[in-house]
Amino acid sequence: MRKLTTTLMASVFAVGFGAAVSAETQGVTDTEILVGSVNDLSGIFAAVGVPAVNGANMRFDEVNAAGGVHGRMIRFIVEDNGYQIPRAMQGYNKLLNSDKVFAMLLSLGTPMNIAGFKLLDPKGIPNISPLSAAREMLSEPMHNKFIGFSSYYDQVQVGVTYLAAEKGAKEICSMYIPSDFGKEIAESTKDISATLGLTFAEETTHKPDELDFVGSLQKLNAAGCDLVTLAVGVRQGITIVGTAKKLGLADMTFMNTSAGFLEPVAMVPGGVTDGLYASAGWQDLYSRAGEAAPGKFIADYKAKYDQPASMFAMLGYSGADTFIRALEAAGPDLTHESFIAAMESLSYHDDLTGADMAFSHDNHQGAKDVVISVVEGGAWKTVAKQ
Repeated sequence: MRKLTTTLMASVFAVGFGAAVSAETQGVTDTEILVGSVNDLSGIFAAVGVPAVNGANMRFDEVNAAGGVHGRMIRFIVEDNGYQIPRAMQGYNKLLNSDKVFAMLLSLGTPMNIAGFKLLDPKGIPNISPLSAAREMLSEPMHNKFIGFSSYYDQVQVGVTYLAAEKGAKEICSMYIPSDFGKEIAESTKDISATLGLTFAEETTHKPDELDFVGSLQKLNAAGCDLVTLAVGVRQGITIVGTAKKLGLADMTFMNTSAGFLEPVAMVPGGVTDGLYASAGWQDLYSRAGEAAPGKFIADYKAKYDQPASMFAMLGYSGADTFIRALEAAGPDLTHESFIAAMESLSYHDDLTGADMAFSHDNHQGAKDVVISVVEGGAWKTVAKQ
């Protein structure tokens, strides 16, 4: 009888102890919150990832210097994926299972995020403001996923509609990396061509490290392409536009999405990218430099990193700020459930990006604007907003 009682008490204690352990929230202590990111610091989108991480660290440094959030410091741990899925999965495994981060923030790459969901979703780990505008960023289960801006699909829909009217384009084409990222942009290009009664005339697919586009552009020219959507790496997009000019393809218009909406693209010497369009979810940072928040950010970023701020530095800062707002709203008793509820309660105007951010239980996309810009004289100029 004594043995039975002891065994029963031990079982009850084990159940109670297990419940106490399971009630703990991964990545949260009384003094610290761990946040992870699988980003591109060395691959074809490093021009996106590096400034975005800098921007996020800038915001976290500010809040930590002010005492943290409800007394907890934020520690941001970033793993470089080099825009390669195997490296991304190594990073996710480390962050989620070794570092045991509370949430993921600003992770870069559509295929990398999708692969990471297999590890995030079973744990209920929030994925906040990924550096991908793919629709899959809100795939089911959606409750732990939040994005900041319009999707690639929507950006293409608005951008092609605008340029078809503006340029009189009738033969629509696409150049893309055949990943989840590129396929979404190509799919949207085909869909909007059909909707507008235009012809989707041709497409070419490319490896992430490809830099010779003469043959592909000649193929598109032979098909009569007058508007081409791009879903390629940053350097690739610049090379494509420059090569088209060298080939004399003056009547061919190129349009990027947010993935190619960067200052370095516009600033290539010699006007190489003049005339390139981008349909993105936000407005160029420097076109708003005269406003208080963008002006201060540009100055503060330069002072901190001794380099010019960029739009993706702005998005990194803004994404970190969204995360901080949710932590504050969640209160001191921080769990994944309280954080997600707090995210769904956020509604505010982001002075830095100029966007109205609003989330809810049924809406995990903060802003829905699409802004169309063109490169003129080494800078992006806003031409339309929807």
